[in-house]
Amino acid sequence: MIERMEDMPAGTIGFRVAGEVHKNDYTEVLAPVLHEAIEAGEQLRTLYLIEGLDEIEPAALWEDAKLGVDLAVLNRGLWVRSAIVTDLDWMARATRLFAWMIPGEARVFAVAELERAKEWVAGSR
Repeated sequence: MIERMEDMPAGTIGFRVAGEVHKNDYTEVLAPVLHEAIEAGEQLRTLYLIEGLDEIEPAALWEDAKLGVDLAVLNRGLWVRSAIVTDLDWMARATRLFAWMIPGEARVFAVAELERAKEWVAGSR
């Protein structure tokens, strides 16, 4: 499941990821929020709290790839900061390994550093 986090600083967008991730998590939650921000001409300061992943269905991976091309490649200049907050070691290592593909600046934070990650993504640090 992907759900929007409501307790984010002004000018930022946050998502919580946990359990099973399905195609509709992308098409009904993630993509509409990011598209709305882009259409409004906002710069993107995003946070992804990844608390656990039980399964990602193949259709969700395809949506992730399409969203990456649509938002990250075609709108690369709008991305400012992305914080990936997780205690999943493999996710933190993969993010660091592929950080060069993430538009804007990207950092990994532990779950215990969630508030610091919110401050960083908002530009307070």
